Amino acid sequence: MELFIKIAQFILSLSLLIVLHEFGHYLPAKLFKIRVEKFFLFFDAWGKKLFSFKKGETEYGIGWLPLGGYVKIAGMIDESMDKEQLKQPPQAWEFRTKPAWQRLIVMLGGVTVNFLLAILIYIGMAYFYGDKYLPNQDVKDGVMISDSIGFKLGLNNGDKILTIDNEVVKNFSDIQLKILFGKEITINRHDSIMNLAIPNDFISQIIDADQRQFISLRIPFVIGSISKTSPNLERGLKLKDEIVAINTIPVHYFDEVSAILQNLKGQEVPVMVLRDGKSETLNLKIDTNGKLGVGLYDFTFADLEKMNIYTFETKDYSLLQSVPVGLEKSKEKLLSYVQQLKAIFNPSTGAYKGVGGF
Repeated sequence: MELFIKIAQFILSLSLLIVLHEFGHYLPAKLFKIRVEKFFLFFDAWGKKLFSFKKGETEYGIGWLPLGGYVKIAGMIDESMDKEQLKQPPQAWEFRTKPAWQRLIVMLGGVTVNFLLAILIYIGMAYFYGDKYLPNQDVKDGVMISDSIGFKLGLNNGDKILTIDNEVVKNFSDIQLKILFGKEITINRHDSIMNLAIPNDFISQIIDADQRQFISLRIPFVIGSISKTSPNLERGLKLKDEIVAINTIPVHYFDEVSAILQNLKGQEVPVMVLRDGKSETLNLKIDTNGKLGVGLYDFTFADLEKMNIYTFETKDYSLLQSVPVGLEKSKEKLLSYVQQLKAIFNPSTGAYKGVGGF
């Protein structure tokens, strides 16, 4: 039943987008007195349809083939083209007899409606949900480099990202995308300011390495799972224990653990954990690969905020305030798409490798 509801929701959502897109062609055609012969949701292939009615010169209906929709505009050369009609002398109500600027508006009408709809959605999201984000300046202890591609770029755990192409990054979640299309990163490493050049083929390197996420938030080492083959299965370790020290060496973040364990392979050492706000010391075994045999807890932003590790900023907007916010988000998204297209058509970036095909 749940699957059926999801499918129905998907079809209804898609249908709404299709109808609005086609309405973008329909409305200017009517305004310019061009005859619209059909307005259909889904295709009426071979003349078969689920429902239709005619009002004026236009037939409105629902086809049986749910692969889109269309408007049939008299005199327009497209997938609904009436070849016999085009053999006749041009009529004043046909698309082909109208000035070029009117024909252009009709052709771009669908895309224009899609763009306006996106703006309205962003305005609505700003009004109803506001914004919740992590200010990059509040990431006091820097980032965690979660894949080798980040280290290859020259980044280290604990680096603080200051600017990308001399532009301050306000939202932490924007960092990775900005690096993909940037030229230079300015970082603070142990109170020293450094500049790292981003290679032109960095996108290609990410695609080749199949590593999409290379920068993450630094998180505490909280146990999310214990392997059945772990040497510490019966040593008192529990889920949600937070490891705060290994062999008396303090552990603040998960990314610090690997280097500590590599020097303690095969040893049994005291490990201090926090459990329900109280500290306990356990004797844990480190295997010959430098592992404890445990998995990391899967943190949500809410978890990190509850633990007072990061403070997320929430902004609520009035309806009037939501308008410029929605416009700005639409502009940012459009510019992002333009950047992505430019990267795809620039062979030196290697971004074309990420485009799917058959």
